[in-house]
Amino acid sequence: MKKILFICALLSGVLLFGCGSEDSPKGEKNTPGNTATLYFDALYNQKDFDLAMQYATPKMARIMKSYGTASQFARNLINMQYDEVVIEVDMTNMSLREQYGDKANINLIFTGYFNGKKIDDMRSVRMIRKKSNWYIEKINPDPFAR
Repeated sequence: MKKILFICALLSGVLLFGCGSEDSPKGEKNTPGNTATLYFDALYNQKDFDLAMQYATPKMARIMKSYGTASQFARNLINMQYDEVVIEVDMTNMSLREQYGDKANINLIFTGYFNGKKIDDMRSVRMIRKKSNWYIEKINPDPFAR
C-alpha cells in the first residue's frame, strides 16, 4: 500500500513540476529580446517596478526611481499606458551579430487594452551586455510622436 501511495505522489509531483507558466516569455533566456520583453512585462503586466529595475542599467534605474511608480514611469517617459498587454519582439530587423555583440537595438510590438480600447504600439530600446547579462540602457523616443 505504501508503494502505491509513493508512486502516486511521485507521479503527481512530476506532473505538477512539468507544467510551466503560460505567461513567461518563450525563446532563449539570455538574449536582448528576452530581457526587453521581461522588462516591459514587469512594468505593464506584473506592475513590479523593482523587478523592472533589475533589467535596467544603473543609470536607467536611477531615472526610473525618480518617477516613483511603474505607472508614472510608463505614462511619462515611455508615453504608453496599458491595463494588460502582449509584448512581442519584432524579428524583421534582427541580426545574429546582436546575439554575440555587446550592444543591440530591439524593436518591440505592444498589443493591449487601456480603458477598454485596443492599443497597438511599437518601441525601440537600446540594450547593453555586461557580464553576460543584457540590460536596458535607453528607451528610444517614438519617432512619430508629436
